[in-house]
Amino acid sequence: MSEISNKDLAELKEKQSHPEKITKEQWKASALAGMASYLDAGSIVALGAGLALFQSYLNLSNTAVGLLAAIGPNAVGCAIGSVIGGRLGDKLGSKRIYQFDLLVYALGILLIVFSFNAAMLFIGTFIIGVAVGADVPTSLAFVGEAAPDKARGKLLGFTQVAWSFGPVVVLWSAMFLADLGVMGIRIVFMHLFVVALVTWYLRRSLAESARWTKAVKTKGSQLRLLLKGSNFKGMVYTAVIYLFWNLAAGTAGIFNPYIIKTLNADSSQALSVGLSSAGFLISIVMTYLVFMRYSDRSFKTRKWLWGIGAVMQVVAYSLFLFMPFTIPVIIINILMFSSGAALAGEAFYKVFSQELFPTMLRGSAQGITFGISRTILGVWSFFVPVLAKTGIGPVAGLLTIFLLISGAVGFFFMPDTSGKSLEQIAKERE
Repeated sequence: MSEISNKDLAELKEKQSHPEKITKEQWKASALAGMASYLDAGSIVALGAGLALFQSYLNLSNTAVGLLAAIGPNAVGCAIGSVIGGRLGDKLGSKRIYQFDLLVYALGILLIVFSFNAAMLFIGTFIIGVAVGADVPTSLAFVGEAAPDKARGKLLGFTQVAWSFGPVVVLWSAMFLADLGVMGIRIVFMHLFVVALVTWYLRRSLAESARWTKAVKTKGSQLRLLLKGSNFKGMVYTAVIYLFWNLAAGTAGIFNPYIIKTLNADSSQALSVGLSSAGFLISIVMTYLVFMRYSDRSFKTRKWLWGIGAVMQVVAYSLFLFMPFTIPVIIINILMFSSGAALAGEAFYKVFSQELFPTMLRGSAQGITFGISRTILGVWSFFVPVLAKTGIGPVAGLLTIFLLISGAVGFFFMPDTSGKSLEQIAKERE
């Protein structure tokens, strides 16, 4: 293993003396690492947009379509990749994983682009899921370790902007290319192939995390330590807030166009796509203007952000329990949920997943919690269309309960880690 360089030590000392300053290199590293979120969300939405087209083109049964969705980037494939990738990232270094997994991702994309039978489509979808799953925890660990102590929320929030931007590009591209049928979806996937290769090439210039390079020489990476003490508490906390929030967010991301078009006679395909993409645009604005600006200020500020966001999301879905499923109510739901999710959702999960675990277990912990959440979301997704057939009530009621659980646990058990160095947090949690 190579020794940590004088340059890396100097950069680490600079970060510690100026805990809120973000350098150009840190912005660059965060942007390139954050492209994992773009490719993750983009592939999920692209697959969702193309399911019906591929079903018709390849004569797939409804069971086959359900299986295809389950093995891809939104569920089982991603879960497998995140567990494996997170663990290997801790042992071998994040750069070795998040750099080369994009080549695997690109291979999976090509199989879908040129798929002429079900086998190519299924294999490509599974490969994409595994690759993007491996990329997310390793790339986020890299951002968390490289970020200034009082700007982790800002840089990890920046990756969430990328996550929301991916679906916007895919949704509108799919709509404009809709007249081309399957060829249109192939083009949408081809754009992800190009983005993956460009990101892979640019990531080659990034150096390994200085914190990991230092820690790997002196500390072990024993997975069993995640089941003890503060590590176990951190696992439970991050798993609960993300799992129950992700059930709602995943449902909105995958099924909003379907539910809107199916249950509202006044809607059209263009309107359903437009409303869905509006939710992601709102999330971008709120993450950039509010989360990135205030999430690092103080523990109290974090609790206020989370509390407000959680209440907004609960209200968003409880509206459907008392009001008719009309376009105005749908718009209010999307506005409130998307705004609230930017404040009490995946962005904070990313932050706490970096802050609550030691360097040599950080990727493993997030890989496990991320994998668990994606797997359960995959199982839940099988039941959403069935529940929605009887009306929006059953789905909305369950999502309201899920959001209540995530919101309450996130608020009342939130750890006081804001503005502290990763070393200080680790010492306090020993």
